Amino acid sequence: MTGVVALATATLGAVTATASATPTAATATTARTAYAVLADEGTDAQALAQRLAKAGATVTAVNTDIGLVSVTSTRGGFAAAARSMPGVAAAAKEGVIGRTPDAGKVKDRVAREQQDTAVRSAAARHGKDDHKPHKPPKGAKADPLDSLLWGMDMIGAPQAHRTEMGDKRVRVGVMDTGVDGSHPDLAPNFDRRLSRNFVTDMPDIDGPCEYAGCVDPADHDDDGHGTHVAGTIAAAMNGLGVSGVAPNVDLVNVRAGQDSGYFFLTPTVKALTYAGDAGLDVVNMSFYVDPWAYNCVGGAPEDSPEEAAEQDLIIRSMTRALNYAHRKGVTLVAALGNNNEDISNPRTDTSSPDYPGGTEHPRTIDNATCLDLPVEGPHVLGVSSVGPSERKADYSNWATDLRSGEIEVSAPGGWFRDGLGTDTYRTNGNLILSTAPLNVMQAEGQVDENGDITPLGESLGTMKDCRVVKGHGREVCGYYQYLQGTSMASPHAAGVAALAVSAHGKSQRHGGFGLAPDTVRSIVMGTARDHACPDGRVQSYTDVGRSDLYTATCVGGKGFNGFYGAGIVSASGVVAKHHHGHGH
Repeated sequence: MTGVVALATATLGAVTATASATPTAATATTARTAYAVLADEGTDAQALAQRLAKAGATVTAVNTDIGLVSVTSTRGGFAAAARSMPGVAAAAKEGVIGRTPDAGKVKDRVAREQQDTAVRSAAARHGKDDHKPHKPPKGAKADPLDSLLWGMDMIGAPQAHRTEMGDKRVRVGVMDTGVDGSHPDLAPNFDRRLSRNFVTDMPDIDGPCEYAGCVDPADHDDDGHGTHVAGTIAAAMNGLGVSGVAPNVDLVNVRAGQDSGYFFLTPTVKALTYAGDAGLDVVNMSFYVDPWAYNCVGGAPEDSPEEAAEQDLIIRSMTRALNYAHRKGVTLVAALGNNNEDISNPRTDTSSPDYPGGTEHPRTIDNATCLDLPVEGPHVLGVSSVGPSERKADYSNWATDLRSGEIEVSAPGGWFRDGLGTDTYRTNGNLILSTAPLNVMQAEGQVDENGDITPLGESLGTMKDCRVVKGHGREVCGYYQYLQGTSMASPHAAGVAALAVSAHGKSQRHGGFGLAPDTVRSIVMGTARDHACPDGRVQSYTDVGRSDLYTATCVGGKGFNGFYGAGIVSASGVVAKHHHGHGH
Protein backbone atom coordinates (compact mmCIF):
# COMPACT_ATOMS: atom_id res chain seq x y z
CA MET A 1 0.00 0.00 0.00
CA THR A 2 1.37 3.38 -0.94
CA GLY A 3 2.18 5.93 1.73
CA VAL A 4 1.07 8.83 -0.47
CA VAL A 5 -2.44 9.80 0.57
CA ALA A 6 -4.27 12.55 -1.28
CA LEU A 7 -6.48 14.65 0.97
CA ALA A 8 -9.46 16.86 0.29
CA THR A 9 -8.37 20.32 -0.77
CA ALA A 10 -11.00 22.22 1.17
CA THR A 11 -9.48 24.68 3.62
CA LEU A 12 -10.50 23.67 7.11
CA GLY A 13 -11.27 26.28 9.71
CA ALA A 14 -10.08 29.80 10.24
CA VAL A 15 -6.44 30.67 10.85
CA THR A 16 -5.83 29.90 14.50
CA ALA A 17 -2.25 28.81 14.05
CA THR A 18 -0.02 27.57 16.82
CA ALA A 19 2.41 30.33 16.00
CA SER A 20 0.10 33.21 15.28
CA ALA A 21 -3.45 34.48 15.46
CA THR A 22 -5.56 35.56 12.47
CA PRO A 23 -3.26 37.10 9.87
CA THR A 24 -3.11 40.85 9.66
CA ALA A 25 -3.16 42.78 6.40
CA ALA A 26 0.63 42.64 6.50
CA THR A 27 0.76 38.84 6.59
CA ALA A 28 -2.20 38.00 4.36
CA THR A 29 -1.46 37.57 0.66
CA THR A 30 -3.67 36.74 -2.30
CA ALA A 31 -1.24 34.39 -4.02
CA ARG A 32 -1.57 30.74 -3.08
CA THR A 33 1.90 29.30 -2.50
CA ALA A 34 2.91 25.64 -2.25
CA TYR A 35 4.84 24.52 0.84
CA ALA A 36 6.26 21.25 2.12
CA VAL A 37 6.32 20.43 5.85
CA LEU A 38 8.42 17.53 7.16
CA ALA A 39 7.30 15.90 10.41
CA ASP A 40 9.76 15.02 13.14
CA GLU A 41 10.74 11.34 13.24
CA GLY A 42 8.00 9.56 15.17
CA THR A 43 5.40 12.29 14.60
CA ASP A 44 2.17 11.16 12.93
CA ALA A 45 2.10 12.89 9.53
CA GLN A 46 -1.68 12.59 9.21
CA ALA A 47 -2.15 14.26 12.60
CA LEU A 48 0.28 17.01 11.57
CA ALA A 49 -1.69 17.48 8.34
CA GLN A 50 -4.88 17.96 10.36
CA ARG A 51 -3.18 20.56 12.56
CA LEU A 52 -1.92 22.41 9.46
CA ALA A 53 -5.42 22.35 7.98
CA LYS A 54 -6.86 23.77 11.19
CA ALA A 55 -4.19 26.47 10.95
CA GLY A 56 -5.64 27.53 7.60
CA ALA A 57 -3.48 25.62 5.16
CA THR A 58 -4.94 23.60 2.29
CA VAL A 59 -3.49 20.09 2.54
CA THR A 60 -2.91 18.57 -0.90
CA ALA A 61 -1.07 15.33 -0.05
CA VAL A 62 0.51 13.42 2.81
CA ASN A 63 3.44 11.04 2.34
CA THR A 64 3.22 8.87 5.45
CA ASP A 65 6.28 6.84 4.42
CA ILE A 66 8.65 9.69 5.26
CA GLY A 67 6.32 12.17 6.98
CA LEU A 68 6.11 14.87 4.30
CA VAL A 69 2.95 17.01 4.19
CA SER A 70 2.26 19.10 1.08
CA VAL A 71 0.10 22.18 1.53
CA THR A 72 -0.80 25.50 -0.05
CA SER A 73 -1.39 28.74 1.81
CA THR A 74 -2.12 32.40 1.06
CA ARG A 75 -0.61 33.48 4.34
CA GLY A 76 2.65 35.43 4.43
CA GLY A 77 5.22 33.94 6.77
CA PHE A 78 3.56 30.53 6.64
CA ALA A 79 6.80 28.54 6.48
CA ALA A 80 8.30 30.26 9.52
CA ALA A 81 5.05 29.73 11.45
CA ALA A 82 4.99 26.05 10.49
CA ARG A 83 8.61 25.58 11.59
CA SER A 84 7.66 26.76 15.09
CA MET A 85 4.91 24.14 15.43
CA PRO A 86 5.59 21.11 17.66
CA GLY A 87 6.47 17.98 15.69
CA VAL A 88 7.82 19.85 12.65
CA ALA A 89 11.36 19.02 11.54
CA ALA A 90 11.51 21.40 8.55
CA ALA A 91 9.22 23.54 6.43
CA ALA A 92 9.73 25.75 3.38
CA LYS A 93 8.29 26.69 0.01
CA GLU A 94 8.01 23.70 -2.30
CA GLY A 95 11.58 23.58 -3.60
CA VAL A 96 13.24 22.25 -6.71
CA ILE A 97 15.69 19.50 -5.99
CA GLY A 98 17.14 18.80 -9.38
CA ARG A 99 16.90 19.30 -13.07
CA THR A 100 17.33 17.05 -16.05
CA PRO A 101 19.10 18.58 -19.05
CA ASP A 102 16.46 19.34 -21.66
CA ALA A 103 16.97 17.00 -24.60
CA GLY A 104 16.33 19.82 -27.08
CA LYS A 105 19.02 22.00 -25.50
CA VAL A 106 21.54 19.14 -25.64
CA LYS A 107 20.84 18.79 -29.38
CA ASP A 108 21.04 22.56 -29.89
CA ARG A 109 24.52 22.61 -28.34
CA VAL A 110 25.70 19.78 -30.58
CA ALA A 111 24.16 21.47 -33.64
CA ARG A 112 26.04 24.68 -32.82
CA GLU A 113 29.26 22.68 -32.50
CA GLN A 114 28.61 21.12 -35.90
CA GLN A 115 28.11 24.52 -37.47
CA ASP A 116 31.13 26.14 -35.88
CA THR A 117 33.66 23.50 -36.82
CA ALA A 118 35.61 23.22 -40.06
CA VAL A 119 35.75 19.44 -39.74
CA ARG A 120 32.07 18.85 -40.37
CA SER A 121 32.22 15.47 -42.01
CA ALA A 122 29.75 13.95 -44.42
CA ALA A 123 28.42 12.01 -41.44
CA ALA A 124 27.45 15.16 -39.60
CA ARG A 125 25.85 16.61 -42.74
CA HIS A 126 23.77 13.60 -43.62
CA GLY A 127 23.05 12.05 -40.24
CA LYS A 128 25.16 8.99 -41.06
CA ASP A 129 27.56 7.39 -38.62
CA ASP A 130 31.29 7.30 -39.40
CA HIS A 131 31.91 4.64 -36.77
CA LYS A 132 32.49 1.27 -38.35
CA PRO A 133 29.37 -0.78 -37.59
CA HIS A 134 30.22 -3.82 -35.49
CA LYS A 135 28.95 -7.34 -35.85
CA PRO A 136 27.39 -8.98 -32.82
CA PRO A 137 29.41 -11.84 -31.32
CA LYS A 138 28.57 -15.32 -32.52
CA GLY A 139 25.38 -16.56 -30.93
CA ALA A 140 24.18 -13.07 -29.94
CA LYS A 141 20.97 -11.60 -31.30
CA ALA A 142 20.76 -7.98 -32.41
CA ASP A 143 18.29 -5.34 -33.61
CA PRO A 144 18.77 -3.36 -36.87
CA LEU A 145 20.45 -0.29 -35.31
CA ASP A 146 22.45 -2.14 -32.64
CA SER A 147 25.59 -1.89 -34.79
CA LEU A 148 25.60 1.86 -33.97
CA LEU A 149 25.59 1.30 -30.19
CA TRP A 150 29.30 1.48 -29.37
CA GLY A 151 28.36 1.89 -25.69
CA MET A 152 26.80 -1.56 -25.64
CA ASP A 153 30.02 -3.00 -27.07
CA MET A 154 32.07 -1.19 -24.43
CA ILE A 155 30.15 -2.76 -21.55
CA GLY A 156 29.94 -6.22 -23.14
CA ALA A 157 26.15 -6.22 -23.56
CA PRO A 158 26.13 -8.47 -26.67
CA GLN A 159 28.18 -11.09 -24.78
CA ALA A 160 25.86 -10.81 -21.77
CA HIS A 161 22.82 -11.33 -23.98
CA ARG A 162 24.00 -14.81 -24.96
CA THR A 163 23.05 -16.00 -21.48
CA GLU A 164 20.99 -13.21 -19.86
CA MET A 165 18.56 -10.76 -21.48
CA GLY A 166 16.90 -9.78 -18.22
CA ASP A 167 14.12 -11.32 -16.16
CA LYS A 168 10.56 -10.00 -16.64
CA ARG A 169 10.14 -10.12 -12.83
CA VAL A 170 12.85 -7.44 -12.50
CA ARG A 171 11.29 -3.98 -12.42
CA VAL A 172 13.31 -0.90 -13.39
CA GLY A 173 11.94 2.55 -12.62
CA VAL A 174 12.69 5.52 -14.86
CA MET A 175 12.50 8.65 -12.68
CA ASP A 176 12.59 11.31 -15.36
CA THR A 177 10.42 13.51 -17.62
CA GLY A 178 8.18 10.57 -18.54
CA VAL A 179 8.38 7.55 -20.82
CA ASP A 180 6.62 7.18 -24.18
CA GLY A 181 4.98 3.83 -23.50
CA SER A 182 3.57 3.72 -27.04
CA HIS A 183 7.03 3.66 -28.65
CA PRO A 184 7.15 0.29 -30.46
CA ASP A 185 10.61 -0.46 -29.03
CA LEU A 186 9.47 0.21 -25.44
CA ALA A 187 5.85 -0.98 -25.50
CA PRO A 188 6.72 -4.70 -25.11
CA ASN A 189 8.42 -3.99 -21.76
CA PHE A 190 6.38 -1.01 -20.58
CA ASP A 191 4.41 -1.69 -17.40
CA ARG A 192 1.21 0.37 -17.64
CA ARG A 193 -0.22 -1.06 -14.43
CA LEU A 194 2.64 0.11 -12.23
CA SER A 195 3.62 3.31 -14.08
CA ARG A 196 2.73 6.60 -12.41
CA ASN A 197 3.05 10.31 -13.12
CA PHE A 198 3.54 12.29 -9.89
CA VAL A 199 3.77 15.65 -11.69
CA THR A 200 1.24 18.37 -12.48
CA ASP A 201 2.34 20.49 -15.44
CA MET A 202 2.99 24.15 -14.60
CA PRO A 203 2.19 26.51 -17.53
CA ASP A 204 4.73 29.11 -16.35
CA ILE A 205 7.61 26.68 -16.98
CA ASP A 206 6.11 23.80 -18.97
CA GLY A 207 3.98 25.73 -21.47
CA PRO A 208 0.26 25.15 -22.14
CA CYS A 209 -1.19 21.99 -20.61
CA GLU A 210 -1.93 19.22 -23.12
CA TYR A 211 -4.27 17.21 -20.91
CA ALA A 212 -7.17 17.92 -18.54
CA GLY A 213 -6.05 18.98 -15.10
CA CYS A 214 -2.50 19.51 -16.45
CA VAL A 215 -1.67 15.87 -15.61
CA ASP A 216 -0.15 13.89 -18.49
CA PRO A 217 -0.92 10.16 -18.84
CA ALA A 218 1.68 7.84 -17.30
CA ASP A 219 2.84 6.71 -20.77
CA HIS A 220 3.63 10.19 -22.13
CA ASP A 221 6.84 12.22 -22.47
CA ASP A 222 6.89 15.82 -23.70
CA ASP A 223 10.66 16.25 -23.34
CA GLY A 224 12.27 13.11 -24.80
CA HIS A 225 14.91 12.74 -22.09
CA GLY A 226 13.08 10.03 -20.11
CA THR A 227 12.23 8.03 -23.23
CA HIS A 228 15.89 8.08 -24.33
CA VAL A 229 16.97 6.85 -20.88
CA ALA A 230 14.34 4.08 -20.94
CA GLY A 231 15.56 2.78 -24.30
CA THR A 232 19.14 2.44 -23.12
CA ILE A 233 17.96 0.45 -20.12
CA ALA A 234 15.43 -1.86 -21.74
CA ALA A 235 14.46 -1.29 -25.37
CA ALA A 236 13.06 -4.65 -26.50
CA MET A 237 15.05 -6.98 -28.75
CA ASN A 238 12.19 -7.26 -31.23
CA GLY A 239 13.64 -6.81 -34.69
CA LEU A 240 13.09 -3.03 -34.59
CA GLY A 241 15.50 -0.17 -33.90
CA VAL A 242 17.78 -0.71 -30.91
CA SER A 243 17.94 -3.06 -27.95
CA GLY A 244 18.72 -2.03 -24.38
CA VAL A 245 21.21 -3.32 -21.81
CA ALA A 246 18.47 -5.51 -20.29
CA PRO A 247 15.98 -5.99 -23.16
CA ASN A 248 13.58 -8.28 -21.27
CA VAL A 249 13.07 -6.48 -17.95
CA ASP A 250 9.94 -4.63 -16.84
CA LEU A 251 10.03 -0.84 -17.43
CA VAL A 252 8.11 1.36 -14.98
CA ASN A 253 7.63 5.09 -15.48
CA VAL A 254 7.88 6.83 -12.09
CA ARG A 255 7.74 10.34 -13.46
CA ALA A 256 8.96 13.10 -11.15
CA GLY A 257 10.23 15.65 -13.71
CA GLN A 258 8.25 18.49 -15.25
CA ASP A 259 8.04 18.82 -19.05
CA SER A 260 10.66 21.56 -18.64
CA GLY A 261 12.97 19.22 -16.73
CA TYR A 262 12.57 20.64 -13.21
CA PHE A 263 12.27 18.14 -10.34
CA PHE A 264 10.29 19.52 -7.39
CA LEU A 265 10.63 18.01 -3.94
CA THR A 266 7.16 16.55 -3.39
CA PRO A 267 6.86 14.60 -6.70
CA THR A 268 10.46 13.35 -6.36
CA VAL A 269 9.89 12.07 -2.84
CA LYS A 270 6.57 10.51 -3.90
CA ALA A 271 8.30 8.73 -6.79
CA LEU A 272 11.04 7.38 -4.51
CA THR A 273 8.70 6.08 -1.83
CA TYR A 274 6.36 4.64 -4.48
CA ALA A 275 9.35 2.83 -6.02
CA GLY A 276 9.88 1.12 -2.66
CA ASP A 277 6.20 0.35 -2.12
CA ALA A 278 5.70 -0.98 -5.69
CA GLY A 279 8.60 -3.42 -5.42
CA LEU A 280 10.90 -1.83 -7.97
CA ASP A 281 14.38 -3.37 -8.12
CA VAL A 282 16.35 -0.52 -9.73
CA VAL A 283 15.62 3.18 -10.22
CA ASN A 284 17.55 5.42 -12.62
CA MET A 285 17.85 9.12 -11.70
CA SER A 286 19.38 11.08 -14.59
CA PHE A 287 18.89 14.49 -12.98
CA TYR A 288 21.40 16.34 -10.91
CA VAL A 289 21.55 20.12 -10.80
CA ASP A 290 19.54 23.26 -10.06
CA PRO A 291 17.79 25.24 -8.72
CA TRP A 292 20.16 24.36 -5.91
CA ALA A 293 23.08 22.85 -7.80
CA TYR A 294 24.20 22.12 -4.26
CA ASN A 295 21.88 21.94 -1.24
CA CYS A 296 23.78 23.14 1.83
CA VAL A 297 22.98 22.39 5.47
CA GLY A 298 22.07 25.79 6.88
CA GLY A 299 22.42 27.25 3.37
CA ALA A 300 25.46 28.82 1.75
CA PRO A 301 26.79 32.00 3.45
CA GLU A 302 25.10 34.17 0.79
CA ASP A 303 21.64 32.55 1.09
CA SER A 304 18.68 34.10 2.90
CA PRO A 305 17.19 32.35 5.97
CA GLU A 306 14.24 31.11 3.88
CA GLU A 307 16.59 29.79 1.17
CA ALA A 308 18.58 27.99 3.87
CA ALA A 309 15.37 26.52 5.31
CA GLU A 310 14.39 25.24 1.85
CA GLN A 311 17.73 23.46 1.44
CA ASP A 312 17.49 21.91 4.91
CA LEU A 313 14.02 20.62 4.02
CA ILE A 314 15.27 19.15 0.72
CA ILE A 315 18.29 17.44 2.32
CA ARG A 316 16.29 15.90 5.16
CA SER A 317 13.34 14.83 2.99
CA MET A 318 15.53 13.36 0.24
CA THR A 319 17.71 11.54 2.75
CA ARG A 320 14.62 9.92 4.28
CA ALA A 321 13.19 9.03 0.85
CA LEU A 322 16.45 7.51 -0.45
CA ASN A 323 16.85 5.53 2.78
CA TYR A 324 13.24 4.34 2.51
CA ALA A 325 13.66 3.14 -1.09
CA HIS A 326 16.93 1.38 -0.23
CA ARG A 327 15.35 -0.29 2.80
CA LYS A 328 12.52 -1.54 0.55
CA GLY A 329 15.01 -3.16 -1.87
CA VAL A 330 15.57 -0.51 -4.54
CA THR A 331 19.05 -0.15 -6.09
CA LEU A 332 19.50 3.59 -6.73
CA VAL A 333 21.57 4.78 -9.72
CA ALA A 334 22.22 8.44 -10.58
CA ALA A 335 24.09 10.68 -13.03
CA LEU A 336 27.19 12.39 -11.60
CA GLY A 337 26.43 15.63 -13.45
CA ASN A 338 27.55 17.56 -16.52
CA ASN A 339 29.22 20.60 -14.94
CA ASN A 340 32.81 19.51 -15.75
CA GLU A 341 33.49 19.95 -12.06
CA ASP A 342 35.35 18.22 -9.24
CA ILE A 343 32.33 17.63 -7.01
CA SER A 344 34.67 17.07 -4.06
CA ASN A 345 35.86 20.67 -4.45
CA PRO A 346 33.04 22.62 -6.13
CA ARG A 347 33.43 26.00 -7.78
CA THR A 348 31.36 29.00 -6.69
CA ASP A 349 27.78 28.22 -7.70
CA THR A 350 26.38 31.00 -9.90
CA SER A 351 23.31 29.15 -11.24
CA SER A 352 21.22 28.76 -8.07
CA PRO A 353 18.41 29.08 -7.40
CA ASP A 354 17.24 28.88 -11.01
CA TYR A 355 13.55 28.75 -10.08
CA PRO A 356 11.90 31.15 -9.98
CA GLY A 357 13.94 32.84 -12.70
CA GLY A 358 16.10 35.83 -11.83
CA THR A 359 16.77 34.78 -8.21
CA GLU A 360 20.19 33.18 -8.76
CA HIS A 361 23.23 34.61 -6.97
CA PRO A 362 26.87 33.57 -6.38
CA ARG A 363 27.16 30.99 -3.58
CA THR A 364 30.25 29.70 -1.79
CA ILE A 365 30.02 25.90 -1.67
CA ASP A 366 31.59 24.01 1.25
CA ASN A 367 31.90 20.34 0.30
CA ALA A 368 31.61 19.30 3.96
CA THR A 369 28.07 20.68 4.28
CA CYS A 370 26.76 20.87 0.68
CA LEU A 371 25.28 18.01 -1.34
CA ASP A 372 24.60 17.51 -5.05
CA LEU A 373 21.32 15.56 -4.89
CA PRO A 374 20.38 12.86 -5.53
CA VAL A 375 23.82 11.53 -6.51
CA GLU A 376 25.47 12.48 -3.19
CA GLY A 377 22.56 11.12 -1.16
CA PRO A 378 22.76 7.83 0.78
CA HIS A 379 22.93 4.46 -1.05
CA VAL A 380 23.18 6.04 -4.54
CA LEU A 381 25.55 4.67 -7.20
CA GLY A 382 27.08 7.73 -8.87
CA VAL A 383 28.00 7.34 -12.55
CA SER A 384 30.50 9.41 -14.57
CA SER A 385 30.58 9.51 -18.37
CA VAL A 386 33.12 8.36 -20.97
CA GLY A 387 33.27 8.71 -24.75
CA PRO A 388 34.02 5.99 -27.33
CA SER A 389 37.78 6.31 -26.62
CA GLU A 390 37.09 5.63 -22.89
CA ARG A 391 38.42 9.08 -22.01
CA LYS A 392 36.35 10.93 -19.43
CA ALA A 393 33.93 13.10 -21.40
CA ASP A 394 34.86 16.78 -21.14
CA TYR A 395 31.51 17.73 -19.52
CA SER A 396 31.46 14.91 -16.95
CA ASN A 397 31.93 15.69 -13.26
CA TRP A 398 34.57 13.74 -11.35
CA ALA A 399 35.75 13.44 -7.73
CA THR A 400 39.01 13.88 -5.82
CA ASP A 401 37.76 12.70 -2.40
CA LEU A 402 37.53 8.94 -2.88
CA ARG A 403 36.22 8.31 0.64
CA SER A 404 33.04 10.33 0.27
CA GLY A 405 31.03 7.98 -1.98
CA GLU A 406 30.46 10.59 -4.69
CA ILE A 407 31.48 8.34 -7.57
CA GLU A 408 31.07 4.58 -7.82
CA VAL A 409 31.41 3.61 -11.50
CA SER A 410 31.64 5.03 -15.03
CA ALA A 411 29.72 4.20 -18.20
CA PRO A 412 29.37 5.27 -21.84
CA GLY A 413 27.55 8.60 -22.03
CA GLY A 414 28.76 9.99 -25.35
CA TRP A 415 31.21 12.75 -26.19
CA PHE A 416 30.81 14.72 -29.43
CA ARG A 417 34.44 15.93 -29.43
CA ASP A 418 35.95 12.45 -29.03
CA GLY A 419 38.10 10.91 -31.76
CA LEU A 420 40.43 13.87 -32.40
CA GLY A 421 42.55 13.14 -35.48
CA THR A 422 40.08 10.58 -36.88
CA ASP A 423 37.04 10.83 -39.14
CA THR A 424 34.76 10.33 -36.11
CA TYR A 425 35.79 13.65 -34.49
CA ARG A 426 32.75 15.85 -33.88
CA THR A 427 30.24 13.41 -35.38
CA ASN A 428 26.86 12.26 -34.11
CA GLY A 429 28.12 8.69 -33.86
CA ASN A 430 30.14 9.69 -30.78
CA LEU A 431 26.84 10.21 -28.94
CA ILE A 432 24.36 7.68 -27.55
CA LEU A 433 21.54 6.54 -29.84
CA SER A 434 18.26 5.60 -28.17
CA THR A 435 14.48 5.81 -28.39
CA ALA A 436 12.69 9.12 -29.06
CA PRO A 437 8.98 10.07 -28.82
CA LEU A 438 7.41 10.99 -32.17
CA ASN A 439 5.52 13.92 -30.60
CA VAL A 440 8.78 15.50 -29.42
CA MET A 441 10.59 14.89 -32.71
CA GLN A 442 7.73 16.60 -34.54
CA ALA A 443 7.54 19.50 -32.06
CA GLU A 444 11.28 20.11 -32.55
CA GLY A 445 10.95 20.01 -36.35
CA GLN A 446 13.08 16.87 -36.71
CA VAL A 447 10.21 14.84 -38.12
CA ASP A 448 7.45 16.23 -40.37
CA GLU A 449 3.71 15.63 -40.17
CA ASN A 450 4.02 12.66 -42.54
CA GLY A 451 6.50 10.98 -40.19
CA ASP A 452 9.53 11.64 -42.42
CA ILE A 453 12.83 12.92 -41.03
CA THR A 454 13.51 16.55 -41.96
CA PRO A 455 16.89 18.04 -42.96
CA LEU A 456 17.25 19.26 -39.34
CA GLY A 457 16.62 15.74 -38.07
CA GLU A 458 19.12 14.34 -40.57
CA SER A 459 21.80 16.80 -39.44
CA LEU A 460 21.30 15.64 -35.84
CA GLY A 461 21.47 11.97 -36.82
CA THR A 462 17.83 11.24 -35.97
CA MET A 463 16.71 7.87 -37.36
CA LYS A 464 13.50 6.05 -38.23
CA ASP A 465 13.16 2.28 -38.34
CA CYS A 466 10.04 0.44 -39.47
CA ARG A 467 8.87 -3.13 -39.72
CA VAL A 468 5.67 -4.87 -40.79
CA VAL A 469 3.86 -6.53 -37.92
CA LYS A 470 3.30 -10.22 -38.67
CA GLY A 471 -0.32 -11.20 -38.93
CA HIS A 472 -1.50 -7.58 -39.14
CA GLY A 473 0.19 -6.44 -42.33
CA ARG A 474 0.57 -2.95 -40.94
CA GLU A 475 3.82 -1.05 -40.61
CA VAL A 476 5.04 0.29 -37.29
CA CYS A 477 7.88 2.81 -37.02
CA GLY A 478 10.12 3.88 -34.16
CA TYR A 479 12.21 7.04 -33.93
CA TYR A 480 15.69 7.32 -32.42
CA GLN A 481 17.89 10.27 -31.48
CA TYR A 482 21.48 10.89 -30.40
CA LEU A 483 22.13 12.54 -27.00
CA GLN A 484 25.12 12.82 -24.68
CA GLY A 485 25.59 13.36 -20.95
CA THR A 486 26.02 11.60 -17.63
CA SER A 487 22.23 11.22 -18.11
CA MET A 488 23.08 8.69 -20.83
CA ALA A 489 25.81 6.98 -18.76
CA SER A 490 23.56 6.38 -15.76
CA PRO A 491 21.01 4.19 -17.62
CA HIS A 492 23.82 1.99 -18.94
CA ALA A 493 24.74 1.36 -15.29
CA ALA A 494 21.07 0.93 -14.27
CA GLY A 495 20.65 -1.65 -17.04
CA VAL A 496 23.74 -3.50 -15.79
CA ALA A 497 22.25 -3.46 -12.27
CA ALA A 498 19.01 -4.92 -13.70
CA LEU A 499 21.01 -7.74 -15.34
CA ALA A 500 22.73 -8.39 -11.98
CA VAL A 501 19.33 -8.78 -10.28
CA SER A 502 18.11 -10.96 -13.17
CA ALA A 503 21.14 -13.27 -13.03
CA HIS A 504 21.56 -13.53 -9.27
CA GLY A 505 18.17 -12.62 -7.78
CA LYS A 506 16.23 -14.92 -5.51
CA SER A 507 12.61 -15.45 -4.60
CA GLN A 508 11.81 -13.27 -1.58
CA ARG A 509 10.22 -14.43 1.68
CA HIS A 510 7.41 -11.88 1.29
CA GLY A 511 6.83 -12.94 -2.32
CA GLY A 512 8.30 -11.61 -5.52
CA PHE A 513 11.85 -11.79 -6.80
CA GLY A 514 14.84 -9.59 -6.14
CA LEU A 515 18.32 -8.99 -4.76
CA ALA A 516 19.41 -6.79 -1.88
CA PRO A 517 20.64 -3.37 -3.12
CA ASP A 518 23.94 -3.69 -1.23
CA THR A 519 24.56 -7.01 -3.02
CA VAL A 520 23.71 -5.44 -6.39
CA ARG A 521 26.11 -2.59 -5.62
CA SER A 522 28.83 -5.09 -4.71
CA ILE A 523 28.35 -7.06 -7.95
CA VAL A 524 28.22 -3.96 -10.19
CA MET A 525 31.34 -2.42 -8.63
CA GLY A 526 33.17 -5.72 -8.23
CA THR A 527 32.76 -6.68 -11.90
CA ALA A 528 33.38 -3.20 -13.36
CA ARG A 529 36.36 -3.16 -15.72
CA ASP A 530 39.29 -1.37 -14.06
CA HIS A 531 40.45 1.76 -15.84
CA ALA A 532 43.57 3.65 -14.78
CA CYS A 533 43.90 7.42 -14.64
CA PRO A 534 45.31 9.02 -17.82
CA ASP A 535 49.10 9.25 -18.11
CA GLY A 536 50.31 12.10 -15.91
CA ARG A 537 46.90 12.10 -14.16
CA VAL A 538 45.95 15.51 -15.62
CA GLN A 539 43.38 15.44 -18.43
CA SER A 540 43.32 18.62 -20.52
CA TYR A 541 40.72 19.27 -23.21
CA THR A 542 42.38 22.28 -24.85
CA ASP A 543 43.25 20.06 -27.85
CA VAL A 544 39.53 19.88 -28.66
CA GLY A 545 38.90 23.57 -28.11
CA ARG A 546 37.91 23.60 -24.43
CA SER A 547 39.20 26.16 -21.93
CA ASP A 548 41.39 25.36 -18.92
CA LEU A 549 38.15 25.30 -16.88
CA TYR A 550 37.65 21.74 -18.19
CA THR A 551 41.09 20.46 -17.13
CA ALA A 552 40.66 17.64 -14.60
CA THR A 553 43.05 15.84 -12.25
CA CYS A 554 42.55 12.13 -11.61
CA VAL A 555 43.42 10.70 -8.19
CA GLY A 556 43.53 7.05 -7.15
CA GLY A 557 44.75 3.80 -8.64
CA LYS A 558 43.65 1.54 -11.48
CA GLY A 559 41.19 -0.30 -9.21
CA PHE A 560 39.44 2.84 -8.01
CA ASN A 561 39.89 6.50 -8.98
CA GLY A 562 38.02 9.77 -9.28
CA PHE A 563 37.37 9.57 -13.05
CA TYR A 564 36.15 5.97 -13.34
CA GLY A 565 35.28 4.92 -9.78
CA ALA A 566 35.56 1.12 -9.61
CA GLY A 567 35.73 1.06 -13.43
CA ILE A 568 33.52 0.95 -16.52
CA VAL A 569 30.39 -1.12 -15.81
CA SER A 570 30.36 -4.60 -17.33
CA ALA A 571 27.15 -6.30 -18.46
CA SER A 572 29.08 -9.46 -19.32
CA GLY A 573 30.79 -9.35 -15.92
CA VAL A 574 27.63 -9.14 -13.83
CA VAL A 575 25.93 -12.08 -15.54
CA ALA A 576 28.93 -14.38 -15.11
CA LYS A 577 27.94 -17.34 -12.95
CA HIS A 578 30.70 -16.79 -10.39
CA HIS A 579 31.21 -13.29 -9.07
CA HIS A 580 33.42 -11.97 -6.31
CA GLY A 581 31.86 -8.64 -5.46
CA HIS A 582 33.59 -5.93 -3.51
CA GLY A 583 32.55 -2.43 -2.60
CA HIS A 584 34.45 0.78 -1.99
